Amino acid sequence: MTVCSNCGAENPSEKKFCGDCGSALAAICSSCGGSNATGKRFCGDCGAPLEVGGISAAPPLPAVAAPAAERRLVSVLFADLVGFTAWSESRDAEETRDLLSRYFELARTLIGRYGGTVEKFIGDAVMAVWGTPVATESDAERAVRAALELVASVPELDPALAARAGVLTGEAAVTIGAEGEGMVAGDLVNTASRIQSAAEPGIVLVGEVTRRASEQAIVYESAGEQELKGKTEPVALWRALRVVSGVGGQLKSAGLEAPFVGRERELKLIKELFHDYAAERKAHLVSVTGIAGIGKSRLAWEFYKYFDGIVEQVYWQRGRCLAYGEGVAYWALADMVRMRCGISEDEQPPSARPKLQATLEEHLLDPEERAFVEPRLAHLLGLDEAATGDRQDLFAAWRLFLERLAETYPTVLAFEDMQWADTSLLDFVEYLLEWSREYPIYVITLARPELQERRPGWGAGQRNFTSLFLEPLSQGSMEQLLEGLVPGLPAGLREQILARAEGVPLYAVETVRMLLDRGLLDQDGPVYTPTGKIETLEVPETLHALIAARLDGLSKEERRLLQDGAVLGKTFTQQALAALAGAPVEKLEPLLSGLVRKEVLGVQSDPRSPERGQYGFLQDLIRHVAYETLSKRERKTRHLAAAEHLESAFSELDEVAEVLASHYLAAFKAAPEADDAQAIRAKAREMLARAGERAGSLGAPEEGRRYYHQASTLAEDSLLEAELLEQAGRLALQANELVEAREEGERALSLYTEAGDARAAARASAALADVDVGEGRLEEAAARLEQAVTQLEQGKASSELASALAQLGRVRGLAGHNEAASAPLERALTLAERLQLPEVFVQALTSKAVVLLNQGRLAEARILLEATAARAQTEQLYATALRAYQNLGAVLESSDRYAEVLDLVERSLVLARRRGNRRMESIMRTGSVGPLFMLGRWDEALTIAAEEEPIVAGELSRGQMLGVALILCERGDLDGADALLTASDMLRDSDNWQLRAGYAVVEARLLRARGRADEALAVAERALATLDELTITDAAVKEGLVEASEAALAVPDLKKAEELLSIPESRDAGELTPYLSANSARLRARLDAARGDHEPVEDRFGTATSLFREFGLVFHVAVTQLEHAEWLVSQQRADDAEPLLAEARRTFEQLQATPWLERAAEAAAARGEPETAIS
Repeated sequence: MTVCSNCGAENPSEKKFCGDCGSALAAICSSCGGSNATGKRFCGDCGAPLEVGGISAAPPLPAVAAPAAERRLVSVLFADLVGFTAWSESRDAEETRDLLSRYFELARTLIGRYGGTVEKFIGDAVMAVWGTPVATESDAERAVRAALELVASVPELDPALAARAGVLTGEAAVTIGAEGEGMVAGDLVNTASRIQSAAEPGIVLVGEVTRRASEQAIVYESAGEQELKGKTEPVALWRALRVVSGVGGQLKSAGLEAPFVGRERELKLIKELFHDYAAERKAHLVSVTGIAGIGKSRLAWEFYKYFDGIVEQVYWQRGRCLAYGEGVAYWALADMVRMRCGISEDEQPPSARPKLQATLEEHLLDPEERAFVEPRLAHLLGLDEAATGDRQDLFAAWRLFLERLAETYPTVLAFEDMQWADTSLLDFVEYLLEWSREYPIYVITLARPELQERRPGWGAGQRNFTSLFLEPLSQGSMEQLLEGLVPGLPAGLREQILARAEGVPLYAVETVRMLLDRGLLDQDGPVYTPTGKIETLEVPETLHALIAARLDGLSKEERRLLQDGAVLGKTFTQQALAALAGAPVEKLEPLLSGLVRKEVLGVQSDPRSPERGQYGFLQDLIRHVAYETLSKRERKTRHLAAAEHLESAFSELDEVAEVLASHYLAAFKAAPEADDAQAIRAKAREMLARAGERAGSLGAPEEGRRYYHQASTLAEDSLLEAELLEQAGRLALQANELVEAREEGERALSLYTEAGDARAAARASAALADVDVGEGRLEEAAARLEQAVTQLEQGKASSELASALAQLGRVRGLAGHNEAASAPLERALTLAERLQLPEVFVQALTSKAVVLLNQGRLAEARILLEATAARAQTEQLYATALRAYQNLGAVLESSDRYAEVLDLVERSLVLARRRGNRRMESIMRTGSVGPLFMLGRWDEALTIAAEEEPIVAGELSRGQMLGVALILCERGDLDGADALLTASDMLRDSDNWQLRAGYAVVEARLLRARGRADEALAVAERALATLDELTITDAAVKEGLVEASEAALAVPDLKKAEELLSIPESRDAGELTPYLSANSARLRARLDAARGDHEPVEDRFGTATSLFREFGLVFHVAVTQLEHAEWLVSQQRADDAEPLLAEARRTFEQLQATPWLERAAEAAAARGEPETAIS
């Protein structure tokens, strides 16, 4: 008999072709005609090369070496479809081809993900190999993983189909360098095919060598010895059930793992989203929500096992939010950084710092980036006290670190217990998804439904967001889980468990553990089996009662140990536990090992985890129940012991200040009347204040305010309470919580006043002025600051006085009181330099430059702002530098240097995005709308406006967006312009005179476009009412003057027009910008023409056109050309008008300025031209 090398079928020796698949059974040499056995590469008679499949090959090119053959250890997978023949009989050929194509693509994708190579497809079967051309120690395991996933995925193609697979590991002849068919040959291939044929639908069978090589990670059960076609002896086979660990058995549970059932759809979605977004190099958030015990952590564990098994390299970071109060600031994020750096949770700075530096040197190649990121990550880890405290600055550094990781490999961030997350951590995750959307960062959050109560819109505003809510498992899935874990349970007991579990898998698992605790179950391979007949057993009705019953079944020593651990948290070190138990670690180890065996505790074995070696409760609910069994007296004693241990274990207490505060606070609340209660209360207040300071320095002002406010309730006297409330108000302002900031600040001010501390009261009053500014109440803020300055001046020079003076100058400048702003700014600069206050210094310089801008001293303002921005960057005051750039843009716009404004915006955006300052990014982008309008780049302006509209919040950005309304007016979309104006109605009466004037200009333009010129004139003159405080160079004043003149000519009110035009004409040449000069010439030409004084008209139009063209104001060039042409037609000079009209029409067409095209058509008709179609 001859065995076919393609399909393994046996054929009579005299046959030339296989009767099963049609493949050639012998290779005929094209050189000598000799017959050769299949699989041979060269002719045995003449040495010529043979082609695979039995067809002779052309002679090889002399320069190409023939592939070499060698014996290698490989793993071979065969899989085929069961029921495909019957399925295809009732289907159209194209439908059959489509299904096979999808099946082949699925197989190729899954096998490739696990590092295998598809050698060939044979009908509905696939053959793949691992171990060539590159072998790894996990080849056999990855082959089985691929087989399990392939078999599980086939029913999704069509429920009527199933797959089966066989995997065999052993030596085979391998052709090095071959691709496709002919890679491996030998008995191993034939046997693997036979193993596949022996498998039932939906089953993966493997040989003995494969099982031994992969049993650390995969659960098997014996399939017995089976007779295989072509084998003389029965072959022992094993049925692969499920993957239970990372590659090679990493992180494998000490006990048996329950089958993963009922969540296949969710896991598939998580895996496919990961691959899709990794391929697109995009960020994505998957938020998994469900009640306790529903399977959130299991879903994440299955995902980890999956990507640990594929060949694609992935960075996995895991962090857990601590359940202290409302969360410890950024604890989970710090855990992730520690994990990547290999820093343990309690590692001291001298050894932790070099690990951080080494990680940054590996991933951040730019020295400037490392210098920026390192101190901010060090502060997050508690290695460095010095930090900016600027949230945007910190967020930018942390984001940059994660982006650089993702540039190397797709990065997964798994946040556990997100319901305990601090508000700032939630903010950071949303910030990361927005700013790092072009990086393959895959965020998974696991949380109970309480997260949605705290953060109703969690993730909903993100474009890259998927929400998964885990419902209770179905009855069928719960039955499958129980049967897979404990086959043979009595029917009555099984029904009782299923009824009370209500679809919560943890209930079923905890019931099994209770049976194990009581000695009613034994492990039998991959399952538990009853030790004997289980008689009547009362199963507790609730999960809480079930866990309590389990704890009651433990020894007294074990229960006490669990109570100690419950005080420490969900995870804890042996040393901490020993401190609470008052016993050496060696004595506790047997108890801990027993609790691990009973599946009450687990050990963190991940070598990369900062919690490695720590013990932890397998379920937080167990910790909760254990803690509740403690009396108040025992709670106090243990919490104090825990705090004492932490203070001795951590050299930097600020890192664990929140945790210490929670222990002291719990100890105080447990016995508030005890003799030592006040001392404990003071310690709790001290730690809460330190926690507030650390949270503020980490850019978590919401948490900082909460800690300070909580500390204030424990203060022993009113002055201390006021100090803590003052700090709480300061952080509330940073968090933009203006209501809370006012409440905290006013309470602090009241307490300081009652205590007679005038200086502190002045300081608190100055802080409240910042709240006034945030609410747009500039006059109130100025009055409050003047009072504070008066009080602060009675003492020695201080940073508080310098800051109050700088803020007073800024507020007066914003309100348009330039002269009143100058004096406090000069004093602030003097004090800031003397007291070495860099931030106050550059802020005051910026405000001084704004006053110069308002006074029309543009060159001086520009020089000062350029120097201020450079100084701010040198001092690493990036938010202040951006403020200087933003005002520099205003100077350039006032100077009509619109192209330079756009260049500055691009440079500023780089800084804003690098530092993560979304507010300044929005201000800079919307600030480009006006210059883009002037330069005729209208579509770009509209694109920016559309992108910024959903997130524009502040008055300044809203005012800058009004340039869009001007574009809509010029394009004839008056309703759109009106809607935008209505949405910005709050600017009409703003305390900021520039915004008031800008709003009036746009409102007047819209009225004029609607033919209501007299109303437009009245509104435009509102913008000119600010000339007492503003100069004629201000952008809003210039536009207001032009718009008022246009309206006066449209009324027509020639006397008013003359009055308005005399304003710029009476000014010195240095006070006029090119835009104003050009418009003065244009409007004067029209006024002259209206009066019948035609002699200077043409020169004036020519002057205006030249100036507009010189500065790239294409729309204004076209308007001037059209007006010039209209005048020429009226003077019977139609031929002279023709080229002007032609150029103007081209510009209006490009700008889609429909009303102006219609007007150009009317001018063309007046000179006798055929009307040009309006596009």
